[in-house]
Amino acid sequence: MSKKINIYTDGSSIGNPGPGGYGIIMVLENNAYKKEVSQGFSLTTNNRMELLAVIVALENIKIINSNVEVFTDSKYVSDGVEKKWVFEWEKLNFKKKKNPDLWKRFLIIYRKHNVTFTWIKGHNNQPENERCDYMANKAARSSNLIKDTYYEQNIKRS
Repeated sequence: MSKKINIYTDGSSIGNPGPGGYGIIMVLENNAYKKEVSQGFSLTTNNRMELLAVIVALENIKIINSNVEVFTDSKYVSDGVEKKWVFEWEKLNFKKKKNPDLWKRFLIIYRKHNVTFTWIKGHNNQPENERCDYMANKAARSSNLIKDTYYEQNIKRS
């Protein structure tokens, strides 16, 4: 039986769209191991960063079929999965849905683990969420921003 992994995530965007970033904290049961990850992007949205944070965290898990609990302040992500919306979107090939590239990527890694989601209120003094928020915002403001290529290629400019 594998140990449970708790994942805390947050995404941000300075402007929406604008520069964005995500922050992740991964904690193995009993604090046996802890890892922090963050990355900034030159042009993206907050929802893309919220979802990408979860994807990157799950992709960092080395043992398939791990028991994972994701703590997020994103209703977009938690409701998308827990209310089964993403599975309906998938049946329709994500037609007219935002972020199909990320949702498809999410489903691939999601199906390799036993994942549950817990929504937590943002900016509510939950230590890991506050840390993820700090990392996401710091990443969005860094000089080491990378391109969110899919978003930039598919953005509708008016």
